[in-house]
Amino acid sequence: MGMTLQEVADGAGLSVGFISQIERSITTPSLSSLVAVSRVLQVHVSDFLAQPKVTAPLTRQSERPHYAIGGNSLTYERLSSSFPGNVLRSVIIHEPPGYRSEPIAHEGEEIFFILSGGLTVEIGDTETVLEAGDSIHFPSTKVHSTWNHTDQPTTILHTGTMDVFGDDPSQGETETGIAIRRNAGQ
Repeated sequence: MGMTLQEVADGAGLSVGFISQIERSITTPSLSSLVAVSRVLQVHVSDFLAQPKVTAPLTRQSERPHYAIGGNSLTYERLSSSFPGNVLRSVIIHEPPGYRSEPIAHEGEEIFFILSGGLTVEIGDTETVLEAGDSIHFPSTKVHSTWNHTDQPTTILHTGTMDVFGDDPSQGETETGIAIRRNAGQ
């Protein structure tokens, strides 16, 4: 598309270094980072990732497929369904010990609820350590990242308003929901 790494990074709310690592297959983005990059590139997230479609309001634990992005060690289970007007997207995230997500900012809001294990959540300049049973709710427009600081897998119930599944065709358009630009130096 003739875009520079800086233009993609700024539009996706990510660092130039991280975009470069994705481009060179050194790292694999999280689901929300992949969606942010796909929006900047004006392509649908399904061009990069086949995710399970859920239209039924009920999911059964034994029937939910686990999926990942490329070689990413994170795995996801889709919980929320798709219907006209829905705004909540929920997944269970299985985060391995030591995993650290990339800092990102984007539209919407998020809730993390720790089902098992522990997680450090960084929002702006504030670090919060969460343990099983703890939760945090924040605006996604603030630069945020997570880190499984433990030596055990962490399981997170994540709910947000960003269309990480690509269910809403209008969300793929750059003028309706492009990621917030990162503040310099963060």
